[in-house]
Amino acid sequence: MITKAELLKHSIAKFTQCGSKHVTLDDLAGSLGISKKTIYSFFENKEDLVSSSLESLINEYKEDINRVVNSNGKDPILSVILIYQRGFEYLKYFKPSFLYGIEKYYPKANKLYNDFIEELANDIVLDLLNKAQELGDIRKDINIELVVKIYFFRIDNLIFKKKNLFESYSESELFKHMVINNLKGIITPYYSNSYFE
Repeated sequence: MITKAELLKHSIAKFTQCGSKHVTLDDLAGSLGISKKTIYSFFENKEDLVSSSLESLINEYKEDINRVVNSNGKDPILSVILIYQRGFEYLKYFKPSFLYGIEKYYPKANKLYNDFIEELANDIVLDLLNKAQELGDIRKDINIELVVKIYFFRIDNLIFKKKNLFESYSESELFKHMVINNLKGIITPYYSNSYFE
């Protein structure tokens, strides 16, 4: 018998690669060799499954974020870099249809995703960059809140705008131009880490 965790793991893989709207419960049941009734024993409906899958993915990323911050707490800029580096690793496996499908068809999942993106940029990253400024690693004339809104809020929308940028550029090139180069413009001359060399 399949467990709820196994079903979620399989659903996440299918939804992120094919788009949540394009994967039916029959598809999931067939690929797992179970009945659709088994899926309904864990989840009320497809929206519940999509939301739970997304919540599981977000919780995994939050655990990564906590590990990054806890192990690099003395260098908030490095924490921001590592958080977004991990985020890019997640995003490169998403098909744009996954996020578009959530936005269009699954309001509960869309709210979960948007709330997380808000929290990531406007709480976690903002706090880290404010700490970096207090430490003297970011210039005093920089408006951290504005930097976060311009460069670190909804990077997913930039990557997947009209064309999936992962199809045209490597993950490392996108990361360098969207994260590293933007941070280079606000740091003080005496701050450095291995990403800026």
